[in-house]
Amino acid sequence: MSVSTGEIDVMVSEVGPRDGLQSVARTMPTAVKHRWIAALAQAGLREIEVGSFVSPKRLPQMGDVAEVVQRAVQLPGVSVLALVPNLKGAERAIAAGTPKLTMPPSASHAHSLANIGMTTEAAITEVGRVCALRDSLPAGRRPHIEVGISTAFGCTIEGPVSEDWVIRMAVMLADAGADTVGLSDTTGYGNPAQVRRMFTRLRQELGGKAGGAHFHNTRGQGLANVVAALEAGVTTFDSSQGGLGGCPYAPGATGNIVTEDLVFMLEAMGLRTGIDMARLLAARALVAEGLPGEPLYGHVAEAGLPRGFAPAAARMAA
Repeated sequence: MSVSTGEIDVMVSEVGPRDGLQSVARTMPTAVKHRWIAALAQAGLREIEVGSFVSPKRLPQMGDVAEVVQRAVQLPGVSVLALVPNLKGAERAIAAGTPKLTMPPSASHAHSLANIGMTTEAAITEVGRVCALRDSLPAGRRPHIEVGISTAFGCTIEGPVSEDWVIRMAVMLADAGADTVGLSDTTGYGNPAQVRRMFTRLRQELGGKAGGAHFHNTRGQGLANVVAALEAGVTTFDSSQGGLGGCPYAPGATGNIVTEDLVFMLEAMGLRTGIDMARLLAARALVAEGLPGEPLYGHVAEAGLPRGFAPAAARMAA
């Protein structure tokens, strides 16, 4: 199969090099990170979150993030993201030439303190400070700033989170200057009915500023939640190769949805992702090389592609 260079219906945003690796105690060698990200790009991933600009004392796995960004931005056709928790991180990311920043304010006050060391209200203010920094730059150097509201569907520390509060928070973040605001199921609490309801409300409130979805498969609801979000009009989804990741600051929050399973499901549904399944599956070998013995997940990798499987673009062209 060849990588599609045409239009796509759904953007799959790979977060393994950031969300996946930050949850693994060991550090993947920088040279292997470079090769893994390049392999993901060659498989057709058009958006890759390559790291986070956080203190290397807190997350040594991300100590090489500036070097990783500078190599990744040279890959053709790839939108490179990095997570920044605060203004200092944004300054470092911009200095490294990161074209797109993502910020993770949490709807849960307890998780906000554990994750980024500030209250939810302070985190919203911090997004405004980063947006002001963006606006102070020359037009050609302004990064896109997206926000994903963490624990939007519930929190392992705090319990249920008010849906009304999440939507109010999204409006405040958009007003603070964020380019897009999406919802993250950091702890794997979400269910399809809730997902459909909340993304419908988000799109009604924010219009074009409504962002994508970040789901975990902690309780087996990940792909079902993707379908519910699709029904609500969402077209961008985060996922991690091999299901790597979780949140180290939310007890029990394991398991990003598996990129390979997500891409297979979307393509089988007739939705074009532009991603070559064979090359995507082959890229798993680099994760195994960089993190020997680390568990990797995925039903498609275990069972293989169905006989006669064809990507959505090929079926449309037939």
